[in-house]
Amino acid sequence: MTRYFVSRHPGAMAWARQQGVAADFQVTHIDPEIIHEGDLVIGTLPVNLAARVCQRGGRYLHLSLLLPHAWRGRELSVDELHACDARLEEYRIEHLPGLEEGA
Repeated sequence: MTRYFVSRHPGAMAWARQQGVAADFQVTHIDPEIIHEGDLVIGTLPVNLAARVCQRGGRYLHLSLLLPHAWRGRELSVDELHACDARLEEYRIEHLPGLEEGA
């Protein structure tokens, strides 16, 4: 099993270290095609990439926040992440084909 922490945000990376989140690789972007059965991906992926991780047999832990609207679009410190109730939540996401054409 390989563990990936995916983020381009220094505050999120510092928060993860502070929480003892272990990762084999810390990356700013992930190609889901490298994921193997049992791999773990941690971060805030777009839903289509998270779905592909799950489809390939990986597990996805989402870095969830209760982010005030005024804080959107800016870098957050570790303290601000704590204030936003930062936590890891596991999701299994499945793509449901067929709606793309008629949506």
